[in-house]
Amino acid sequence: MKTSLQRRQDIKTDKIAQYERMVEIREFEEQINALFAAGLVRGSTHLCQGQEALDVGIAAVLRPDDVVLATYRGHGVALALGLTPESVLGEIMGKTNGCCGGVGGSMHMCDMSVGLLPTSAIVGAGIPIAAGAALAFQVQGKDNVGVAVFGDGASNIGAFHEGLNLAAIWKLPVIFICDNNVYGEYSRINTTTPIEDLHTRAESYNMPHFSLDGMDIAAVEKGMTEAVNRARSGGGPTLIEAKTYRFAGHSRADQALYRPAGELEQWQKRDPLKVTEEGLVASGLLTPEKIEKIKSDMKVRMQEVIETCSAAPEPTLASMFENIWTPVKASK
Repeated sequence: MKTSLQRRQDIKTDKIAQYERMVEIREFEEQINALFAAGLVRGSTHLCQGQEALDVGIAAVLRPDDVVLATYRGHGVALALGLTPESVLGEIMGKTNGCCGGVGGSMHMCDMSVGLLPTSAIVGAGIPIAAGAALAFQVQGKDNVGVAVFGDGASNIGAFHEGLNLAAIWKLPVIFICDNNVYGEYSRINTTTPIEDLHTRAESYNMPHFSLDGMDIAAVEKGMTEAVNRARSGGGPTLIEAKTYRFAGHSRADQALYRPAGELEQWQKRDPLKVTEEGLVASGLLTPEKIEKIKSDMKVRMQEVIETCSAAPEPTLASMFENIWTPVKASK
């Protein structure tokens, strides 16, 4: 089995590998939905079908020694960055083979070998942490970058404005990515936010900003490359607004009955998997037959992952007291 780092390298420039990772995320989330219904997922869980291009596009541009802060809707980000399906599913199912030993669960994943700092269930919590990581890189004289991925709802909280303001003042090497998937939990953006283009809020902080098509991995890579190059060269932060749409409800308890009729179907015409498939077929890299083979193979692979995680042991009560502190050697 490949390590997280090896899986991360696979998608750097290989367009087919990028598509396969997107298919992996989609199939993974579909299986999580079934496992949740069967009572095999501990607590709640939040799925990201429809946002695969954004997740993989971000990972393809960053280096493993950059750091990423994601939200509770973080399965796709974790898989895109390189975590194995076993480590992610094991964590979601509360098993010891999970990336955090099964004590974090669906909303709290971490793997520093590929730069994934713990995902957070607190809305917008990753914004100031990413700025803090960027400050550390700046002080250390490194060219690494910090990345915060957050939803449209988080752009209305104080940490968003505080984080952007501080990053702008100190020209921190940080990229703020607003995953505007139209809904903040159960509320449509037009009912909570007085503007449509959230990236324009960066004007208040004299920060470069733009929006991009989050359903198109090529657009994501292009925008990310621009922002990353600016950050690495000392040009400071960028706010990117990725226009996406979540195909599932807020959480598995949410049937999304509040959506206007036809809205989901309209967005599904821009399904990131379909957009990517069309591009790969047009360029001659894949055929419809190969696409179907990739999808069928992934279904088989995911069943193997489920079997492995189902058989894995659960953590003991003592596990919750591990990884709380580490001894520090006294300096001479």
